[in-house]
Amino acid sequence: MAQANAADGLDASYPADPTQVARIRRAVSAVAIECGVDAKTQDRVDLAVSEAATNVVLHAYRDARTAGPIHVTVTLLENGRFLDIVVSDRGIGMSSRTDSPGMGVGLALMAHEADRLEIHGGDDGGGGTDVCLRFALASDVSESAAA
Repeated sequence: MAQANAADGLDASYPADPTQVARIRRAVSAVAIECGVDAKTQDRVDLAVSEAATNVVLHAYRDARTAGPIHVTVTLLENGRFLDIVVSDRGIGMSSRTDSPGMGVGLALMAHEADRLEIHGGDDGGGGTDVCLRFALASDVSESAAA
């Protein structure tokens, strides 16, 4: 697992295993705190990231003999206005699943918690899914509310 200093963001890979979801959440949380998110945004980040990582564990590698990686990046953008988090896998991609072990509310929950949610097929042509979450930092929210 390669990881950058929290002040520089996060670029790390983890095994797609249920025991890693909390580890991923803690790593992203540490970076978010370092970047200055407020407590309410921190809770939203934690919930959305947990859900994204759990979706990889439950769905991405379900037909594989061994689970692949969960890749996570966290980047502070636009002079500290936004925190972008990408949770990626190289699994089978998004598809309907009648035997889903979850409640089916994960995407809606992530969309509710994040200020922006985008879902893309893996960019390298190797399959998979990239879940892109954006959170406006409190200073940006107060500036836009005052405008």
